[in-house]
Amino acid sequence: MQDVPLAISTENLTRRFGDLIAVDALTLNVRTGEVFGFLGHNGAGKTTTIRLLNGVLAPTAGKASVLGCDPVTQGAVLRKRTGVLTESPSLDERLSARENLTFYANLYDVPRDQVGKRVEEMLESFELETRDTEKVGGYSKGMKQRLALARALVHHPELLFLDEPTSGLDPVAARHVRDLIRKMSQEEGRTVFLCTHNLPEAQRLCDRVAVLEHGKLIAMGTPTELGQQIVHTTQRVEIEVGHDAVHRALDLVKTLPGVRDAISEVDVISAQGAGREVIPGLISALAAANVPIYRVTPQEPTLEDIYFALHGETPEAS
Repeated sequence: MQDVPLAISTENLTRRFGDLIAVDALTLNVRTGEVFGFLGHNGAGKTTTIRLLNGVLAPTAGKASVLGCDPVTQGAVLRKRTGVLTESPSLDERLSARENLTFYANLYDVPRDQVGKRVEEMLESFELETRDTEKVGGYSKGMKQRLALARALVHHPELLFLDEPTSGLDPVAARHVRDLIRKMSQEEGRTVFLCTHNLPEAQRLCDRVAVLEHGKLIAMGTPTELGQQIVHTTQRVEIEVGHDAVHRALDLVKTLPGVRDAISEVDVISAQGAGREVIPGLISALAAANVPIYRVTPQEPTLEDIYFALHGETPEAS
């Protein structure tokens, strides 16, 4: 992975608004073709970062390279190669979906002989073709969200910035968007910079994530790496054993190295504080005691566990 070219690289990227430091010495690299999650509470600096990376804002200090361009001096060129979906996308509600997409296709210099085809592709892909001539002002929130995503994709951008892309979508439409993101990354080699509060969605989609707090990067890596580095108390291993051996197995598991505590529920023992590294020892000890073992499942820390641990909280306390 180290040889994969970078789509985004920043070094001490900083943006101040008076006394407020919105982005604080941000240094990160995003690889071409990955889905990169950018997580943080409201006001953490995510939107300001996207504006800096697209050349809409100039940094107070530091620098960035996006698709090999300097956003400060080459912003206009860069923005024709990126697509942006904001959390509250602005659409011209006086126009139809077809007119909106055609306008943006022309704005992004899609070749004239391809505009019609691109617009049709987007309308069909996001299931808007049957209402393509209606004014957007009459659309539901979910339809507007689908149209905004179609607009961000109409010029086939190399790099896509998505801010809460499934917000307002029903489960079927949300799954369609997730499938589209995977396809763009895995099959088409496009890079997706995903800002979201939906931690389970980020866990499913993202190759790596970065966590921002008050403009400062506080963690970056794969969910597995962050779980190993940060969260230990939420690790556990579940072991399904023979019904008649539950109590005997529970007493044994509690004595094993790496197990902080253990509880049982029906025929499943949950070894608390245990990561996957203790599994061989668990299996060996139980097998030596003639305990029937039917299933062993490590329960890795989720992104939700990691996120709250980074902020000194627990999911229950939130």
